Amino acid sequence: MCRVGFAHHVGQSSTYVGRLAWLILCAAYNVLLLECISLSAQGADLLEIYHLAQRNDPTFEAAKYAFEAVQEKIPQARAGMLPVMNLNGSDTDTHGTSRFTSPQEVNRDVRAWTWTLQLTQPLIRAQNVYAWRESHLLVEEAHAKYAKSEQELILRVTQAYLDVLVARKNIEVTEAQLRASEEQLALAQRGFGTGTNAITDAHEAKSRADLARAQRIAALNELEARRAGLEKITGQLPETLAELQPVMIIPQPQPDDPKAWVTQARENSPDVLAPQAAFHAAGIEVSKNRAEYLPTLDMLASVGHSYSSGSLSTPSDFAMRTNSRQAGVQLTVPFFAGGATHSRVSEAIANKNRAAAELEAARRQAATDARQAYSAVVSGLAQIEALESAVESSKSAVKGNQVGYELGIRMNIDVLNAEQQLYTAQRDLVKARYDTLLQGFKLKAAAGVLTEADVLAVNELFKN
Repeated sequence: MCRVGFAHHVGQSSTYVGRLAWLILCAAYNVLLLECISLSAQGADLLEIYHLAQRNDPTFEAAKYAFEAVQEKIPQARAGMLPVMNLNGSDTDTHGTSRFTSPQEVNRDVRAWTWTLQLTQPLIRAQNVYAWRESHLLVEEAHAKYAKSEQELILRVTQAYLDVLVARKNIEVTEAQLRASEEQLALAQRGFGTGTNAITDAHEAKSRADLARAQRIAALNELEARRAGLEKITGQLPETLAELQPVMIIPQPQPDDPKAWVTQARENSPDVLAPQAAFHAAGIEVSKNRAEYLPTLDMLASVGHSYSSGSLSTPSDFAMRTNSRQAGVQLTVPFFAGGATHSRVSEAIANKNRAAAELEAARRQAATDARQAYSAVVSGLAQIEALESAVESSKSAVKGNQVGYELGIRMNIDVLNAEQQLYTAQRDLVKARYDTLLQGFKLKAAAGVLTEADVLAVNELFKN
């Protein structure tokens, strides 16, 4: 529900600018209010609900911040190849006494300070280069996981949206069943009163009416639960949602070849791209740990200045100032580190093998998901066609049984059964359409090609 409001106090100001600002504010308020009323009257479609979830879903927001955090690994790794500059300084006051040629102690207070500016530039550090390469692969892995979270958001929103529509359709079906049962009950009671029907017809109709009431209560509870599930994702929920057009054609998967979808899923699915990047990063990690055996070379440069007002160990009182400049290279050759480097290399190799196994498992799972989703779409389309025929046949059966009941050649239970079959077929048809649309999204998600453009395309199948 959209709410817009503001409070403003107009004083006795005579400025033209003030009055103009007030008029503009009123006009903007009216436009915004009309938009809110229009949205409330028309209902929200799938695309609007998806945009609402993009802004308000905490799960998706957490995934976005996780991706932003991993991106910082690249500048952190690059810093290992750039210069490091440090400024160190100290300022001390020393209070003490000393003895020199005479036995009497002499107070010797000394003030001293020093500072040094040091620059270190790595020249040869292979492990830092490997760390920089590894950081790019870690960001690539995080990007694949973020892409998966985007696809999961589309699937979760679509699933929750369609669940609400199915629950609402269930209410319509139970209400129609209740009306039909009550009408049939009234007809059976009139027939019993005139002696043309048995009392069992009235009992059967009453039983069906009571059952329809119970089913309607359950359907209302189900709708509230489904609406709460959608609101959990979006943070808020419009009063009405757009439904599918009554006449619509759900297209076949393109390409219409399960092998093509399986191949694309094994190569392009985010569930595959993430462990694939992790596998390559694990290989770099092995090389990075092996580089710990190699020597390192750094360039060092420093400049410093120190001052001392005297000394505790000498009787002379004179200040000393020193300026220093140094430049050179530092070579470090590792010989033995207690076996830690060897252990880290072995650990990295084991992690690489584990990553390879996880990559193969992800490829197989992606292929399975694509194959199952494709089969679900194809079978769903066939089911829709069959249910459309069943609805038309059930309508004819209801009319025939109603005429037969009026002529006395059909029983009351026959009419109730025919109506029950019609409403069930209508509900199943709506559910089959929604399930097929969702399976189409799952097929594209398995192949790694599900985007907002697909939401926009499916959104055209809905109406306000």
